[in-house]
Amino acid sequence: MPFPEIEPIVHIGSFPLQFGPLAIRWYSLAYIAGILIGWRYASSLLRNASLWTRRPAPFTPAQMDDLILWITIGIIVGGRLGHVIFYTPTMIWLDPIGIFKTWEGGMSFHGGVIGVSIAMILFAVRNKLDLLRIADVIVAAYPIGHFLGRCANFINAELWGRPTDLPWGVVFCNKVVERTYGSCPAGMVPRHPSQLYEALFEGLVLFLILMWATHVAKLGNRRGVIAGLFLVFYSVFRIAIETVRQPDAGLESLPLGLTMGMYLSIPMVVGGLYLIWRGMREPLPPLLPATAKA
Repeated sequence: MPFPEIEPIVHIGSFPLQFGPLAIRWYSLAYIAGILIGWRYASSLLRNASLWTRRPAPFTPAQMDDLILWITIGIIVGGRLGHVIFYTPTMIWLDPIGIFKTWEGGMSFHGGVIGVSIAMILFAVRNKLDLLRIADVIVAAYPIGHFLGRCANFINAELWGRPTDLPWGVVFCNKVVERTYGSCPAGMVPRHPSQLYEALFEGLVLFLILMWATHVAKLGNRRGVIAGLFLVFYSVFRIAIETVRQPDAGLESLPLGLTMGMYLSIPMVVGGLYLIWRGMREPLPPLLPATAKA
């Protein structure tokens, strides 16, 4: 399949939305839209009284309005530093200024998780809130941004998969790619569109699983279970897709034939299973008065 001719910079007709060195890119819009839509979705969960039958909502929509700033900083700082530390550590001493060039791409999901976790810990301590219950709400909204981000990775012709002879293999090369990168880094061979696999499974499918957990099983009443489900299912999907995703340059020969994404995801599976086990064995409080009356 030929790679679609989509400019990384947003265009209105033939006019690029670029003002000198500043440009509006699909990658940036994906992050902005993911944060804004996820914020509103999380707020809607907090306002939906039918979801909180055993425990009150873990915090208020007004507090969510404050938390979103903390989370945004955690995503950007954690995601960027995670990419540098886990995937391009040589940047630290060869191109330290490049660390701050987030507009050139290069964000790590696992680094973002660490950054957001730190933000939630600080917010929970400051406001005397239950950290696990905060996480249950935030992870339910996360797949929205992940879906949009992976679609933007596809538009940028980055994070492509290994060569394949399947009919939907994509040749990540066209005039736009050549003009953007000066060449076609992925070559002229068909490759797995692993960005779209991740958008589908780590984005859409994971969102539906967590929606079932919040709206049908009402697992928000159990501390940490939704967070555990997120960690387990994201990591399982990521590990599976890593088998067809091209390893990052310099990380092709890690021990046991695993990739960096696999190594970073395995502890998340263990942690997620522990949270599910812990939350499901914890006794539930009685029904809230309004729920019992209904």
